[in-house]
Amino acid sequence: MSKNLKNNILLKACRREPTPRTPVWIMRQAGRYLPEYQKVRSRADFLTMCRTPELAAEVTLQPVEIIGVDAAIIFSDILVIPQAMGMNLNFVEGRGPIFETPLRMEKDFNKLRPVSVEEDLGYVLKALQLVKNELAGSVPLIGFAGAPWTLAAYMIEGHGSKNFTEIKSLMYKAPDLLRGLLDKLSIAVADFLSAQIKAGAQVVQIFDSWAGILTPEDFRTFSLPYITRIVQTIKTMGAPVIVFARNAGHSFEALAGIGADVLSVSWTEDLQDAKKMVNGKVALQGNLDPCALFAPREEIRKQVISVLEKAGNGVGHIFNLGHGILPETPVENAKALVEFVKEESENRKARQE
Repeated sequence: MSKNLKNNILLKACRREPTPRTPVWIMRQAGRYLPEYQKVRSRADFLTMCRTPELAAEVTLQPVEIIGVDAAIIFSDILVIPQAMGMNLNFVEGRGPIFETPLRMEKDFNKLRPVSVEEDLGYVLKALQLVKNELAGSVPLIGFAGAPWTLAAYMIEGHGSKNFTEIKSLMYKAPDLLRGLLDKLSIAVADFLSAQIKAGAQVVQIFDSWAGILTPEDFRTFSLPYITRIVQTIKTMGAPVIVFARNAGHSFEALAGIGADVLSVSWTEDLQDAKKMVNGKVALQGNLDPCALFAPREEIRKQVISVLEKAGNGVGHIFNLGHGILPETPVENAKALVEFVKEESENRKARQE
């Protein structure tokens, strides 16, 4: 899978192989902080961009060219799967994603239809193919999907939430109904990621953005088994799998045993503690605080050095933020981050040798 890549250090890091420096990419790197993205966005709304392969490909490629990251990640959204299941999705400026009719009654759950990836999500696969051709082996391409728990949270709440009272109430009142939804989503996510790998994704990431709203016990009941099922289904395809269970550091040891190649670490969690918990079983990704990119350049450098030091010898570490880059981030600071990771990790390698 990495034979024809000019820059394959991300794939090597995923496999915990030595690399000349630490690879770096940024979650949400194809996004609103880039003026070039805003130019494309001025011509189309968010969902149209997602559903138009040529536009999605264009903004996917922008950060590779502009800030010099070591991977492209396809421009899409985790909520394309619920939309493909028949839910009416809108993105409202200032409020984010909204499902007009969230799942509340059993009849709502029963209306969900199975996902045919080729028919319902073919636009994502087409975008992947376009990007793969344009990259021409320069850097790897990352595909992604949401984890079942996080998708279910949006589908049941109808939007992002502070307390997630709807899904958590359902979890206590009708756990079997929730499990049925998580089962359906597991199948859809596994099929979607498999299709993305076939279409050209060389790495895939599973985003469990709302893992942290669960107690450790509930995480192991309503999230971990479904992520495990997905990983076990797709791991035979050869693409490394990254799992980002945000703020679920309590379960790093368990997550390290499900067959994933990399665990992504939130900025609220300690990278050294994570390293001890996974005990060399998986690579780690992260975990700079996204707000550090509002600091002066030399402070950004200091923060980069701090993360690299916590990562140890650098083997099996992918530099990233602890969550997505914020829309207000200065582009020059994003460029500086990538530059500093490359410089400082090369310097550390040289000193270690």
